[in-house]
Amino acid sequence: MEQVTLRAELRAELGTRPSRRLRRQGLIPATVYGKTAGVQSITVDGRELYTALHTEAGRNALLNIQIEGSDDVLAVAREVQYHPVRGDVIHLDLIQISLDEKISAEVALEYVGTPIGVREDGGFVEAIANTVSIAALPTAIPSSIVVHIEDMATGDTLKVTELPEIEGVEYTDDEDRPLVTVLMPRVEEEPTEELLEVGEEGELVAASAVEEGDEAAETPSEEED
Repeated sequence: MEQVTLRAELRAELGTRPSRRLRRQGLIPATVYGKTAGVQSITVDGRELYTALHTEAGRNALLNIQIEGSDDVLAVAREVQYHPVRGDVIHLDLIQISLDEKISAEVALEYVGTPIGVREDGGFVEAIANTVSIAALPTAIPSSIVVHIEDMATGDTLKVTELPEIEGVEYTDDEDRPLVTVLMPRVEEEPTEELLEVGEEGELVAASAVEEGDEAAETPSEEED
């Protein structure tokens, strides 16, 4: 996985108001956490950050943070806060990493193929999860995991334990966690419209009730016999 360079400057002022001023200038406040880097408050350019997080690696991109006046830090994004309405990044937490130490990551699942249950039974696919948790060296983290589901029949559920083996990648989710299933199509019963007729006392009653009443009237009781 290639490294993406992200220029940064140390941030002197902390708090809500200074952060708002920075965002109005197109800068995003961020914090770097690391063993050798310590904790550093920085700012990064919003457009450069967007580009860095939208490579093939997505949020798992290896970021070479070039901090003005400080040493470079190799990091990954771990906590990304978004504006609730606009959806743009408003704050970023970065974790310093080492290329020879495993890290945790969330990787997207890419379901490929049309299941047998869809082709033959008219069922449908329900994706229960679109990501899976893994542990791997930073350079071994896949951009996504391709999962072939064409052999799934109606009622089948694919779990974490059935994911493809990838060299250097360890799945850390529960092995029995369901990921995708094939369900039968939902059949909705059409509501039956019941005819209404006028009863003996003038009220509206179901036609079937009127017919049952008429049949009861025509059938002689045992006492009359």
